[in-house]
Amino acid sequence: MIPRHQTVLFVILLVASVIMGAVLWNQLRRAHERLLRGEFAAPTQAPLVAPAEQATLMVAADADNSIAPRILTLPLPENPEARARVVLGKLFDLDAAPDATHPVPGGASSIAQVFLVPISDAGGKISAASPQLAVVNLTGAFVAGHPSGIETETLTVRSICATLNANLPRVTEVRFLVDGLPRATLAGHADLTRTYLAAQTAPAEGAQP
Repeated sequence: MIPRHQTVLFVILLVASVIMGAVLWNQLRRAHERLLRGEFAAPTQAPLVAPAEQATLMVAADADNSIAPRILTLPLPENPEARARVVLGKLFDLDAAPDATHPVPGGASSIAQVFLVPISDAGGKISAASPQLAVVNLTGAFVAGHPSGIETETLTVRSICATLNANLPRVTEVRFLVDGLPRATLAGHADLTRTYLAAQTAPAEGAQP
């Protein structure tokens, strides 16, 4: 027989998991509905002129399956969603360059949209300092041209998540869409149905650029 206290603990954990899953799914559903209505189209467009600032891009390298920071000066808009799109666009430009350490075709146009959804606390409250879920909407063309393989796909996902977290510290979780819709994998391996913890995708402390 299973002890009563273990049964009670199991039930509590199960209920908590169901509630948290429902909350996350509801947030993602609402964000997806806003995406389809076009509400995020304008904010994620970078202005023609933006002040130059330092951005940290977490660049992947296939040779040793690593991710290392590269600091560049970029014109970064104030709007967080537009800023996210700019830094990811530059990251993708680096991956599409002839001398790329993680060759992936597509460039900046591979990022259709990036938008941010505040994550409520255990009590369901949201504040100006609440952590955020970043929803990265990739283009179908980028996914179709991405090299297949567990390591290369995982590096792409880690690079995206770590770059978002490095430049937008409130981004703690990342989800992916492709042409505005959920997709099972990136190119047959990396899971795009899960929520990624952004901080866990960054390189270990002390890693060298």
